[in-house]
Amino acid sequence: MNVDIVVDIVREALFLVLKTAAPPLIVSLVIGLLVSVFQTVTSIQEQTLTFVPKMVGMFLTLMLIGHWMLNGMTTFMEELWRNFSLYIR
Repeated sequence: MNVDIVVDIVREALFLVLKTAAPPLIVSLVIGLLVSVFQTVTSIQEQTLTFVPKMVGMFLTLMLIGHWMLNGMTTFMEELWRNFSLYIR
């Protein structure tokens, strides 16, 4: 196993992490922004107001694209195990 293979594996893993984590984080960011604008307009300064909408949004996002996220991680791990014999040489 040489450095190029390790760099390739790490690059693919980091890209998978970014690709998998981006949708829930973007949903959370958008909901937080919308709730912040609502709080500014209505002068409500309750810190816990953003918690429930973010949790509902994250839950719905994970329900809708959770299969895609898990499929990507499973495919990556299967590829790692399939090529394991190449890595130990």
